[in-house]
Amino acid sequence: MKPASFPQTTVGKKVVMAITGLMMVGFVIVHASGNLLVFRGREALDHYAELLQSSGGVKWAARAVLLGAVCLHFWAAASLSARNREARPVPYASKQPQVSTFSSRTMWPGGLMLAGFIVFHILHFTTGTIQPAPIVHGKVYDNIFASFQVPWVAGLYIVAMLALGSHLLHGAWSSIRTLGLAKPSNQPLHKKVAPIVAALVWLAFTSIPLAIVTGLVQWVK
Repeated sequence: MKPASFPQTTVGKKVVMAITGLMMVGFVIVHASGNLLVFRGREALDHYAELLQSSGGVKWAARAVLLGAVCLHFWAAASLSARNREARPVPYASKQPQVSTFSSRTMWPGGLMLAGFIVFHILHFTTGTIQPAPIVHGKVYDNIFASFQVPWVAGLYIVAMLALGSHLLHGAWSSIRTLGLAKPSNQPLHKKVAPIVAALVWLAFTSIPLAIVTGLVQWVK
């Protein structure tokens, strides 16, 4: 029998999922930081968006790498899930894992929810295919305010960011452990870095639609 290549092994799939997961963590941190410029006003946010658009090949290369990371992450997660089902086709009558949190138990449904949200987000702000409020190319500041003044749009983003925060809470720590960047702990629930990263990313993304839909931040037209 031909030996399986490393990415086809269980360990290999976990490594692929860990690396691509950390790549996406880096992306959401940068993305959240850029979005927060909305609180500094139209000039700051639109200038930042213009810089990104003018980067040309760099922008498309980054998008290609990110898309590849998302696809590989989903492939690894689906493959590992299928392998687990094959190894244990009949579920345990009583399952009492040593360490179980809401985040760890909802990684798969949360991931599917985020995948659907990403598609919506791209069709909303990137392509303008979905327009709950008019989307004008190049007017990022105005597009954000117009969209998040629609209650259901703001609500959708807020709920999606709860899923993102939960996913990051378990995923970021798991990725670090998988890659051997953190030593095993006798108190695995006492994580330090992952909760901080998850909380800051969630707060950064959530604060924008929440502040706009509640009127805490006014649209300067």
